Amino acid sequence: MAVKHELGDIRGKVEEGIRLSDEDALALYLSRDLLSIGEMAQIANRRANGDRVHFIVNRHINPTNICVNRCRFCAFSKKKEDQSAYTLTMEEILRRAHEAWEQNATEIHIVGGLHPDLPFDFYLDMLRSLRERYPAIHIQAFTAVEIDYFARIAGLSLAEVILQLKEAGLGSLPGGGAEIFAPRVREKICPEKISGDRWLEVMEAVHAAGLKSNATMLYGHVETPESRVDHMRRLRELQDRTGGFQSFIPLAFQPGNTDIVKSPTTGVEDLMALAVGRLYLDNFRHIKAFWINIGSKLSQLSLFFGVDDIDGTVVEEKISHAAGAMTGQEMMVDDLVAMIRQAGKTPVERDTLYNIVREWPS
Repeated sequence: MAVKHELGDIRGKVEEGIRLSDEDALALYLSRDLLSIGEMAQIANRRANGDRVHFIVNRHINPTNICVNRCRFCAFSKKKEDQSAYTLTMEEILRRAHEAWEQNATEIHIVGGLHPDLPFDFYLDMLRSLRERYPAIHIQAFTAVEIDYFARIAGLSLAEVILQLKEAGLGSLPGGGAEIFAPRVREKICPEKISGDRWLEVMEAVHAAGLKSNATMLYGHVETPESRVDHMRRLRELQDRTGGFQSFIPLAFQPGNTDIVKSPTTGVEDLMALAVGRLYLDNFRHIKAFWINIGSKLSQLSLFFGVDDIDGTVVEEKISHAAGAMTGQEMMVDDLVAMIRQAGKTPVERDTLYNIVREWPS
């Protein structure tokens, strides 16, 4: 009865638009009343987005899987001498971008490993080449981890690195590399990666430069409900200061081919992460279910748990699939529209900055 009463108090806050506390978020995570939490998340989402569900026509490009880090949760990174290691040439990157242009993509999404030999100029040249050939396509690229790495290999300040990337054609950041901010968790899953404090510092600098970004949270490994709440609190605090985050993307840990022995997340865990994100992160307008990560069916169901974005066409995804994700790698616009319409929602094709490209009225 205590939990029910607690949820009743939280529902009252949600209905009145009152910000939830850390204790409220923890109570939500510890509750098993998924349907009540989903209903509350729907109230919050409807206030922000009505019945609109967003998607984008995009193309992922991962320039290299060679990385100086060895994160325990990652199956994507390789050493140079590994048989499956690769680095795309500029010609191969541009060919993939041309395919995106032919498919009417409005966004190219670029993330990769921290290559020990590629200079900062390689990434600047890549951005310039893409912008010159496909000026209408928005380039969303690089995690905060990559930005920090560029600053180190170039011997430049964060501000100077971000400025040069922006001038070369960078439009926004996808928001990866956040994982879980808690040092105890980070030490177990990615001890070589930049700290949570540094990730937030990079994002604050990115926002100060006038660029938008997303924010992620990797869950379902060795973290606790308390560390998830701490993670979201720090995102919410930064968003209060900068307003630079566009969407929150909880990412379900994919255990296959990694050094962390763990069962995959359940549908309940996935829906709970999305719904609690919607309820707690009241200053994030958009909550994204990455269908590549949790599958199209659960992504469709998440539209009743506070989600208003299901990402996009994607076309080629290597990181989650390296860790054993069993989903496809591409979804056509007609399939995305059908998924949304069958849930009784209004499909909206957006661009990276959430400007409406096309809407399918009910």
